[in-house]
Amino acid sequence: MDRRQLVDQALAGAVAGAWPERFAEALRYPIETGGKRVRPLLVLAAHEAVSDGAGPEPALHAAAAIELVHTYSLVHDDLPCMDDDDERRGRPTAHVVFGEAAAVLVGDGLLTRAFEVLTRAPLPPAAIVACVAALSRAAGFEGMVAGQAADIGMGGQVSELDALTRLHAGKTGALLQCAAVLGGICAGASADQRAALERYGASVGLAFQLWDDVLDADEDAGDDGPPSFVRLLGVEETQRRARAMVEDAIAAVAALPRPEPLVALARSVVDRAI
Repeated sequence: MDRRQLVDQALAGAVAGAWPERFAEALRYPIETGGKRVRPLLVLAAHEAVSDGAGPEPALHAAAAIELVHTYSLVHDDLPCMDDDDERRGRPTAHVVFGEAAAVLVGDGLLTRAFEVLTRAPLPPAAIVACVAALSRAAGFEGMVAGQAADIGMGGQVSELDALTRLHAGKTGALLQCAAVLGGICAGASADQRAALERYGASVGLAFQLWDDVLDADEDAGDDGPPSFVRLLGVEETQRRARAMVEDAIAAVAALPRPEPLVALARSVVDRAI
């Protein structure tokens, strides 16, 4: 079984037991919509980069947990009170299929389940606590939620590069950086190794958003489009910065025992067409 299948299996198990049945169906719906699974695969790659050759099982709970948090954020982001999106990955969004109230509860359920999943990881108690703390910070009001708040205008107009970079360091980058850190914690990373993974995750997170803005440049080009790096820097400079961030990420983990999966994931950020 490949790692993507292992993650999907862990996610299915994470939402087992929900009731009523219609709500259980609603919980499964955004998970089964798929996606690239970048964050859980990053957890597993970071674990492999640091571990002594052990299989991915010690990190699977963390991989599932961070994808549950990411999926909750998408469900809530699609709501009419947020981005008001009717489609994601070619399928109707959760609130379209199940209603707005159900979609709010789906997000709530996925978020809270994520931390319960972490508590069941086959890791020393101190590592579990460290994972819970890292994910809480990344997902909360100093990380992803803060970025979302800035994105809906609670920090004022985003028209400067520093403000846009900070917004996306929270909204997109915080969970990507956390994924690398979680993998390291699960593998017993040293302080130096964890610092390398933090730098890697920060650079990959920024590269990911820079490239997203390149891919979305035509869609976001109107006067009412969202703030983006392309609007501030132009396509070519945004591409250049994305590639530079990828190279910085690769350099950050070059000294780790087995960095190859992390290198491949970093390069895939600027190789994707979607």
